[in-house]
Amino acid sequence: MSTEHWFLQIFADTMAAPTPSLPERIVLFDGVCNLCNGVVQFLIARDPDIRFHFTTLQGETGGAVLKEFALEKESMRTLIYLRHGKIHLRSSAALHIARDMRGLWPMAYGLIIVPRFLLDAVYDLVARYRYRWFGRTESCMVPTPELTARFLP
Repeated sequence: MSTEHWFLQIFADTMAAPTPSLPERIVLFDGVCNLCNGVVQFLIARDPDIRFHFTTLQGETGGAVLKEFALEKESMRTLIYLRHGKIHLRSSAALHIARDMRGLWPMAYGLIIVPRFLLDAVYDLVARYRYRWFGRTESCMVPTPELTARFLP
């Protein structure tokens, strides 16, 4: 296989959307993590245009996305952002989410110039201790009736 063909195949694989019926921006999160639930509440409060949709990694849609992009091993360890059919993980997910927010939050995307291994090291540290520092719930959050349309099964 030629180098060009190999690159194009990888590029095509990462760009393939799981289904065309999904919203353009989906945040996949650990539904039993208090920190993750706090991030979702933070995003909802700052998203009056309803650009972001959400699903838990434990849910039907989350499971389908994990399977489609072969991310089963990443499942509960990371924030995942599916944007226009492309997957972003860990610190990259957080920075791309910030870029898509309103206000001054897109300025945080400037951190993308920091080497990913450094950003992911910090991300991994927080992820490793998130249950200890922020706690966990026994079940996923249940959205209010007004927010139900923003959450995918």
